[in-house]
Amino acid sequence: MADQIPLYPVRGAAAVASRKRAAYYSAAGPGAERPGRFQLEDESAHLDEMPLMMSEEGFENDESDYHTLPRARILQRKRGLEWFVCGGWKFLCTSCCDWLINICQRKRELKARTVWLGYPEKCEEKHPRNSIKNQKYNVFTFIPGGFVLAVTIVREAVDEFRRFQRDKEVNSQLYSKLTVRGKVQVKSSDIQVGDLIIVEKNQRIPSDMVFLRTSEKAGSCFIRTDQLDGETDWKLKVAVSCTQRLPALGEDSDPPVHESLSIENTLWASTIVASGTVIGVVIYTGKETRSVMNTSNPKNKVGLLDLELNQLTKALFLALVALSLVMVTLQGFVGPWYRNLFRFLLLFSYIIPISLRVNLDMGKAAYGWMIMRDENIPGTVVRTSTIPEELGRLVYLLTDKTGTLTQNEMIFKRLHLGTVSYGTDTMDEIQSHVMNSYSQMYSQASGNNANSTPPRKAQSSAPKVRKSVSSRVHEAVKAIALCHNVTPVYEARAGVTGETEYAEVDQDFSDENRTYQASSPDEVALVQWTESVGLTLVNRDLTSMQLRTPGGQILTYCILQMFPFTSESKRMGVIVRDEATAEITFYMKGADVAMSTIVQYNDWLEEECGNMAREGLRTLVVAKRALTEEQYQDFESRYSQAKLSVHDRMLKVAAVVESLEREMELLCLTGVEDQLQADVRPTLEMLRNAGIKIWMLTGDKLETATCIAKSSHLVSRTQDIHTFRPVTSRGEAHLELNAFRRKHDCALVISGDSLEVCLRYYEHELAELACQCPAVVCCRCSPTQKARIVKLLQQRTGKRTCAIGDGGNDVSMIQAADCGIGIEGKEGKQASLAADFSITQFKHIGRLLMVHGRSSYKRSAALGQFVMHRGLIISTMQAVFSSVFYFASVPLYQGFLMVGYATIYTMFPVFSLVLDQDVKPEMAMLYPELYKDLTKGRSLSFKTFLVWVLISIYQGGILMYGALLLFESEFVHVVAISFTALILTELLMVALTVRTWHWLMVVAEFLSLGCYIASLAFLNEYFGIGRVSFGAFLDVAFITTVTFLWKVSAITVVSCLPLYVLKYLKRKLSPPSYSKLTS
Repeated sequence: MADQIPLYPVRGAAAVASRKRAAYYSAAGPGAERPGRFQLEDESAHLDEMPLMMSEEGFENDESDYHTLPRARILQRKRGLEWFVCGGWKFLCTSCCDWLINICQRKRELKARTVWLGYPEKCEEKHPRNSIKNQKYNVFTFIPGGFVLAVTIVREAVDEFRRFQRDKEVNSQLYSKLTVRGKVQVKSSDIQVGDLIIVEKNQRIPSDMVFLRTSEKAGSCFIRTDQLDGETDWKLKVAVSCTQRLPALGEDSDPPVHESLSIENTLWASTIVASGTVIGVVIYTGKETRSVMNTSNPKNKVGLLDLELNQLTKALFLALVALSLVMVTLQGFVGPWYRNLFRFLLLFSYIIPISLRVNLDMGKAAYGWMIMRDENIPGTVVRTSTIPEELGRLVYLLTDKTGTLTQNEMIFKRLHLGTVSYGTDTMDEIQSHVMNSYSQMYSQASGNNANSTPPRKAQSSAPKVRKSVSSRVHEAVKAIALCHNVTPVYEARAGVTGETEYAEVDQDFSDENRTYQASSPDEVALVQWTESVGLTLVNRDLTSMQLRTPGGQILTYCILQMFPFTSESKRMGVIVRDEATAEITFYMKGADVAMSTIVQYNDWLEEECGNMAREGLRTLVVAKRALTEEQYQDFESRYSQAKLSVHDRMLKVAAVVESLEREMELLCLTGVEDQLQADVRPTLEMLRNAGIKIWMLTGDKLETATCIAKSSHLVSRTQDIHTFRPVTSRGEAHLELNAFRRKHDCALVISGDSLEVCLRYYEHELAELACQCPAVVCCRCSPTQKARIVKLLQQRTGKRTCAIGDGGNDVSMIQAADCGIGIEGKEGKQASLAADFSITQFKHIGRLLMVHGRSSYKRSAALGQFVMHRGLIISTMQAVFSSVFYFASVPLYQGFLMVGYATIYTMFPVFSLVLDQDVKPEMAMLYPELYKDLTKGRSLSFKTFLVWVLISIYQGGILMYGALLLFESEFVHVVAISFTALILTELLMVALTVRTWHWLMVVAEFLSLGCYIASLAFLNEYFGIGRVSFGAFLDVAFITTVTFLWKVSAITVVSCLPLYVLKYLKRKLSPPSYSKLTS
């Protein structure tokens, strides 16, 4: 019975079609005349009935009839000379392609099957699952959108992971903690308030601590604060005396001792122990430490170009909504118009450039790779890959001084005695004077000892003038060697394993192991100079210091009092007693403004200070005063009493010290040079010529900052400098701002305290006046003040700012700026790790901005606008298509073609724009004035955007109307025709946009073209209107005809040729500024 049941497919249309095929293939007899395969009798009728646009169901129902239509027309064209000439190779190509297609896209044949009742596992064939599937998409459909998000997410994740690794490295450092059970190893992140922590030499202090004990006998140690305040010099810290005196750890001591603590008893987090081993109790951790509280929270930086592209994307979204509404309106709001509105929104959604984010992110990664591969700026690291274009838009550059503009290496250059001046080429004369003085002194001393007469009565046989100069030089050198806060440090010799006592004695005065440490590099330079002329500091503790003479004798001086340098007094002093002669001398040195009223009258000091400052030297005035024992005892009693005062202690102490500072003998004037970084002057000049305003923010003294501003040519020699007087009230600030307002074209020098007062009352006025200055120097700035100045510029001017520094005190400024650059220098890596870009020398910033900043901005602007053009042109074609066919909301191209259009067909040529350059690097460095055009943002603006919109509308209209007009008789091929012309147009537009060809650009063009030609053969089912079976609307034979080729070429030429002509005319009539230089 089963054999008698006829089996037909369920759908009637398919059944009729299969019966037609069966009749065709089973025609009677070999000699019977079969009907022509392409000569179906109802062809014309079907063509009349064929709807302009058919739904998916319509194509499935009448699939077999339309399957034959293309081949019918192709057969009619295969006549004439062209077929005979080209028939051989064309037939071969067609046969091969058809064979590959049949293999790749073979349909499953229906045949009889054996069904095992109740035993499905016995079936040898595999059958589909019995599941209902109404989904429109599959997992692969969402790959493009997922890829867009994935690229952005992965890039951010990589940057964040690198930051996490750097933090983890610091947090995982191990420290020894003292507990009842002894020493325990603990991670830095696990340290708590109240822990007793042991910090070894050269180890980072993990938190803010009170300094309890040290292994150094003097009860003090040195720490390096380069990560905290940017200074590379060592700072002296003193242990709490009662805990330092304890006999051993863990033993019970006497009853509790109440001792007041000072700033000298503290150890700050992120500083480094430079000498000995210290024990401290933790008082502040984590966010409460001084270093963290001085650092602002990092912000997520977004480039100006990204913000501008966001604005254009918003405009495109509005255009998308407007276009959809217009189409629905022209449709007449027929039926469920809101459904059609959403259909149009989806159809025109390619106006929104989804792939823009991917292209830009990949472009930014490419720019970063190019920067790090640049051999002219070795060691440069891109730490934030999202803002390379910012390097091309900067208007303000805020720079640190110490270690950034300067090397923080002081060199003694000048010694002036009033009547005679010694420079670097006459230092040997000073050396001979010092040697003569000490040799005469010791010869007199030995003679006096033999004669048993006091040394003061001895007379020298040398001429009086020579003696006068020698003694003055000797007194000046001795004063410089004694008046300081420098400590010689001796490194233990490698390989010394024997008796430590002998090792210590042996290394005490060995020159090769000695280094000098002090709170100021100026002092180190002075002491190193005294060593070079014969008087060497060999030992120092809290109570004494020892000097070695050229003859090798050791002179010991007892330190009676020390008066450290302060920013208010601008001077430091020391009272010493010579152990040999018991003479007490008060030495003092300081800035000329502070010392000029203290020393005896002279007529040369002010003039010579001005001369040295103009040479870029840092000047110090040195003076002395001899004290009798009675004078010192009187001073000491008054000084001790002032220090015990409860009220106004600082004022009383200062008054007592000032009683000594009267009619001091002027010994000499010294000039020290802070060496600038390599090529700082030409780099600053280049940045100024590029239209970048430079502000120097430093924690250094006003005089030093002004001196470096002049020597580095931050302020030109002909420019006036207005020094903002210290102000403490609103009235004073008002008067000073009015005085400054009357100055024109002069540099401003202002201190941090005055700046704070002005910002509190006259923020807008100060910002307006300062922004007009060619250069601004802010001295005595705290890290938070530096960051506040950056934010002030951003808010008041709206311009892009860049901050560059090398120390931990610059981190806040670097993070607050739109673009932060860190220098890996002597002040550690904290600034470079927190920065967006890390360089090794200041001079590298020139190439980073002029070359890479320019290229990144220009390339991203071209890339962004081209990606928008790519979406606009295809949306224009869709709009024209829908308009011609009664505003039907039906897609022109299938999803796969749209994905291919945005990826494999055009991605490589479009992305190759990241290799384009308008100016050669050498030209950009030679003419920094070209940088000024970038800050105006002309490469990406609403004007250029509108130009691209007009180009897209023109080209989209030409491509679609051209396809409809030229192929009116072959409408079924309109997809292949218009899409081919579209791809060719995009490739030609890339070529039009390119300014300098790179071989990879040529490869990308031909690779994309090859991929498209290959896809015509293998993906031909997508080149029809609607989704149809394979081969329905495309044949290799059709696209290889001369007619097809010339018509596609004609459409492409009409869409591109006018633009090439316009570009040529623009270059001839209105060439860009750089073309005038390169021609």
